[in-house]
Amino acid sequence: MTGGTAKIGITDYASKTLNDIVYLTLPSAGKEVKQLSSSGTVESIKAVSELYAPLSGTVTGTNHELTNHPELINQSPYEAGWIIELKLSRLEDEKKTLLSPRQYEEFLKSLEADDQN
Repeated sequence: MTGGTAKIGITDYASKTLNDIVYLTLPSAGKEVKQLSSSGTVESIKAVSELYAPLSGTVTGTNHELTNHPELINQSPYEAGWIIELKLSRLEDEKKTLLSPRQYEEFLKSLEADDQN
């Protein structure tokens, strides 16, 4: 996140859970998205899943490399596999609803524990 914009993607955990990603539907530049609303879809060999915006804003760009190489999400979800770029509109209000990296790690551990029971 820099200067009121953020590149948005999915987590490594999500990319592994989806398995091989084969297609995406991305929003157009200029589209307004609200926090937790659908901002596109990702299709894998397992399923089609909604992409939910973690923050509100205006789409300023999409990762066009994903059109021909959706597998970049699986290979590099935090760098080459970013999906959309947003000009954030409500960062101060919404950032407190996001998990910190440590909180997210604890959440994933709780999922693993549930799977083992």
